[in-house]
Amino acid sequence: MANPTGAPAAPRIPETVHRRRWAILSTLMLSLLIVVLDNSILNVAVKTIASPKPEGLGATQSQLEWAINAYTLVFAGLLFTAGLLGDRVGRKKVLLFGLAVFGVGSVLAAFSSSPAELIAFRAVMGLGGAFVMPATLAVLMNVFEREEQPKAIGIWAGGVGLAIAIGPITGGLLLEHFWWGSVFLVNVPVVAVALIAMVLLVPDSKDPAPGHVDPVGVGLSVVGLVLLVYGIIRGGELADFTAPSVLLTSLGGVAVLIGFVLYEKRSDHPAIDVGHFKNPAFSAAVAAIALVFFALMGVTFFSAFYMQSVRGYTALQSGLLLLPLAAAQMIFSPRARLVVERFGARAVCTVGMVLVAGGLGAFAFFGADTPVWTLEVVFFVMGTGMAHIMPPVTVSIMQSLPREKAGSGSAINNTFRQVGGALGVAVLGSVLSAAYRTGIQDHLGAVPPGARKAAGESIEATLGIAGKLGPAGRTLAGQADHAFLHAMHLTAIGSAGVALLGAIVVVIFLPGKPPAGRSEAGPTDAVPESATVGTD
Repeated sequence: MANPTGAPAAPRIPETVHRRRWAILSTLMLSLLIVVLDNSILNVAVKTIASPKPEGLGATQSQLEWAINAYTLVFAGLLFTAGLLGDRVGRKKVLLFGLAVFGVGSVLAAFSSSPAELIAFRAVMGLGGAFVMPATLAVLMNVFEREEQPKAIGIWAGGVGLAIAIGPITGGLLLEHFWWGSVFLVNVPVVAVALIAMVLLVPDSKDPAPGHVDPVGVGLSVVGLVLLVYGIIRGGELADFTAPSVLLTSLGGVAVLIGFVLYEKRSDHPAIDVGHFKNPAFSAAVAAIALVFFALMGVTFFSAFYMQSVRGYTALQSGLLLLPLAAAQMIFSPRARLVVERFGARAVCTVGMVLVAGGLGAFAFFGADTPVWTLEVVFFVMGTGMAHIMPPVTVSIMQSLPREKAGSGSAINNTFRQVGGALGVAVLGSVLSAAYRTGIQDHLGAVPPGARKAAGESIEATLGIAGKLGPAGRTLAGQADHAFLHAMHLTAIGSAGVALLGAIVVVIFLPGKPPAGRSEAGPTDAVPESATVGTD
């Protein structure tokens, strides 16, 4: 970048920070690793946690959904505030706090004695994660110059693929040798290393004109999301989405969220600046990331049961089967910027969405004896699609805002990703639950009357009862597999439809390739010196 006199402009980032930027990125990815790894580990462990004590906790499918969503809802509900606090008091301080809380929550979750305790301690982990995730991306934007940001974000997104690979395999190894709580306890040494590296390497940065904390807005967003997701999960439990308790709770959540948006529009210190959404490209990028995670998280939830309960794979084998999904993201995410430079963000993200939709839709054709190589190809295709969605939309969101607002931008990016994932688990998990209950209820005649309700909760519950019924149990187990596959096919079609909706949004609103010679410089090019990082 040149100044008006033609001489090269001085770099906006201190040289001492610029020299160690890649080491800083490695530290940020370590922090990101534990936040993402935790969810990917849990997806492999859900079958074990659903098993009766002492092997597991005897959690029902709805309790498992809440174990996932308690983390996600607290995470998503506090991201705006965490992003603003990072901008206000310093992103390094917020990162250190978040890592410490996450570590404490992991220890408590590991020693939970009931599903209720696990749900509560997962919420504590979500509190810590809310302060980690937006700060990592905000620090990244403040240690890399604009021209290097797409490459850094691609590597950052590839870190998600690394976590997806490490999580299930690590979880599988731990579950083969230790009790289920080890999948949470493994976070502790990673947190310790990340804290040390953070203190030694990462500089602090803040917004010279930060916004105020918005407790009312935060409260409205959390209450609205919890009510909405609770209503959806309750509908799955009852297999009736028209029940008064379901409708009242879900509609109440929608009403509170509408109130949240209206309040934010009028507030002089909003938790989220809704004015950002007037930019069609920004809105399309946010919608795309929410929709793709809605579809993907829902499928990830039921694929664990498909691979372990229907196919009979161990937790470790299930983790290894996910390697193509992770490998594709690790391979293509850091290179996605090169494809975007050639074809434009709109074309690249659209193709990525279609690939994800195709992979999700393929689950509608999977049976109990589908060749493993077919499953692996589908996972690789889905990972390739994700690798060409996450980096471009993240770059679009982050470069739409000034660098000093990086914490807020990161919060928006991650909030909609987490909310999309939470709703995906809730909606698609509830569809799966309702369809399974409907399909299995006519086949529970051999089950003692007092155990029929519990036996119809989930495939794992049915198989647990079937194991105690002798020859009649083998017949019931086969019927359980058939009912689950039918439910999975319906859910897969729905998730593929959501991904295709994301593709339509991208085609209509995301900008195409800019004409040759046109500068893509945006707000982050003009950055007050006081907004850049320090050298500590």
